[in-house]
Amino acid sequence: MKTLVLDTCHKYIVVGCFEDDQCLSSWNEWAWKQQSERFFEALNTCMDQAGWECDDLDQIVLTEGPGSYTGERIAMTFAKVLCTQKPIDLYTIPTYLIFAGQNSGEVILDARSNRVYCGTCENGRLVSETIKTLDQIKEDKDKGINIMGDTYLIGEENKEIDLAANFIAVKCSWKKVANVHTLTPHYLKNKEELVK
Repeated sequence: MKTLVLDTCHKYIVVGCFEDDQCLSSWNEWAWKQQSERFFEALNTCMDQAGWECDDLDQIVLTEGPGSYTGERIAMTFAKVLCTQKPIDLYTIPTYLIFAGQNSGEVILDARSNRVYCGTCENGRLVSETIKTLDQIKEDKDKGINIMGDTYLIGEENKEIDLAANFIAVKCSWKKVANVHTLTPHYLKNKEELVK
């Protein structure tokens, strides 16, 4: 089974080519506000290294958000176009899960204005999500909650994570897209009611 994994939702470009869950090539690069310029370079490089053409793909797995408005659309648009033209299965996962993998705790993603998208993850699954302030995240950390993702926002170094490999690690959370035409990004930005 040949699987292409894609993420452009947040501050990274993530592309990976996996055959039977074994990584043949991957690209994990910080590319804040450069995802649209760098996406096809990353995609072409990984596909070339794997020796694949688009016709070889069996499935695509991509993050659905939350993230930046434009970033969420880049990989999703590519995947939707490809999957409407070829018999390729399409799956989505919440962006939080590529930062958590099988770890449990809270994944925080910068939502600007001293706020974060916060996903509570357990064993490769998203349990809940909300928007929190940085002060609330610091309180959670003080309570002993494992904080992952954009930890630089609370004064810690971001940990090195193999984001592409985590797509495979959270296979239990892949959601098959029944109708590619109706797939839309997942937004939290305007849901102020989620802020506790």
